[in-house]
Amino acid sequence: MSRKCDICGKSTTFGNNVSHSNRKTRREWKPNTHKIKALINGAIKTVKVCTKCLKAEKVEKVI
Repeated sequence: MSRKCDICGKSTTFGNNVSHSNRKTRREWKPNTHKIKALINGAIKTVKVCTKCLKAEKVEKVI
């Protein structure tokens, strides 16, 4: 299961950990996604949405 926002498409990004001695090791940043029920095109669907999209109210959350 991929960690990808279904609304904005934000996904895992890669880069380096840099230590105090300037050694580089690979690492990854994962988006903070939540599985919610949302109203999309008049239908209730379960989607994975990042917290920035939730805060910006890009989806209508259904309880």
